[in-house]
Amino acid sequence: MSKLKFILSGGGTGGHIYPAVAIANELKSRFPEAEFLFVGAKDKMEMQKVPQAGYQINGLWIAGLQRKLTLQNAMFPLKLVSSLLTSRQILKSFKPDVVIGTGGFASGPLLQMANSMDIPTVIQEQNSYPGITNKLLSKRANAICVAYENLERFFPKDKIVFTGNPVRQDLLDVETKTAEGIAYFKLDTNKKTLLVLGGSLGARRVNQLIAKELDFLLQSGIQVFWQCGKLYFDEYQHFNERENVQVVAFIDKMDLIYAAADFVISRAGASSVSELCLVGKPTIFIPSPNVAEDHQTKNAKAIVDKNGAILLKENELEEKFETTFSDLISNKDLQLTLSQNIKKLAKPNATKDIVEQIIKLIKT
Repeated sequence: MSKLKFILSGGGTGGHIYPAVAIANELKSRFPEAEFLFVGAKDKMEMQKVPQAGYQINGLWIAGLQRKLTLQNAMFPLKLVSSLLTSRQILKSFKPDVVIGTGGFASGPLLQMANSMDIPTVIQEQNSYPGITNKLLSKRANAICVAYENLERFFPKDKIVFTGNPVRQDLLDVETKTAEGIAYFKLDTNKKTLLVLGGSLGARRVNQLIAKELDFLLQSGIQVFWQCGKLYFDEYQHFNERENVQVVAFIDKMDLIYAAADFVISRAGASSVSELCLVGKPTIFIPSPNVAEDHQTKNAKAIVDKNGAILLKENELEEKFETTFSDLISNKDLQLTLSQNIKKLAKPNATKDIVEQIIKLIKT
């Protein structure tokens, strides 16, 4: 067999990039001689994160449509045509065996062109409510790997494979890393730790909440590890002067901070939800209401409906946050119930199962 070649595309946020990298890593472990190329959107975070993970990436001149009339929207048709033509050149030059899309602006034109050239494609849909791009691409995709049930109303039923979302493999054994995590992040062994996650870019409303409630949280006798996101770090880093508070833009060792955490407050992006299922810590989800089709609320509800987490909407925070958090940290039975139930929803073999679908499409 000649050397296998794979193109992967996913970007815009960590939620699209890390699944693509996880899939590439698993393919590389199976096929060490294979060649890999990523395709992203110029000026988006994948252009830094993918090379950091050890892979080559090409950028397309593409961006999403804004919800209001802007120059950016006026440029969209030109950017789309440019991206389709560039994608065609990349595909003709690289000659991939399979093209894998995990979402983000660049995966649309790339997979569309791969479909038109009869190159096998796989879509990995992370959310419980798919975006319009993946709905359109699904008609000609060979396989659609999903993380939530009941997506037949969006995708062709015979192409859907329920795999779960790819997650960092170092999360599979976090329960053995608690002491290491506490030491690495210089946490107080005598205090419970609240981990606050706003996603790779940060979450304005979550940050506002933690800033406002910090005295309340510290008076509860806990320490706070607060990932505020790179967009907000300058605004909130002064809280590092407070005892028992650490504010960071980005977390480099997610496995260790998950291991050290006792409670989690998080947005409900698909990757975060999948990771928290594996980690099994008592979690309060605060979904972003500003995403397409309110899919973060739907992601969170899929867990909450199985009694695996607590859901607080942004418009409930003023009224309910303090009583909800106090109930959680004082109720050992509730903590145990949430931990056990969220862990039942984990899909630890997701990456391997997705790669199995990709392997099926390789033309020998």
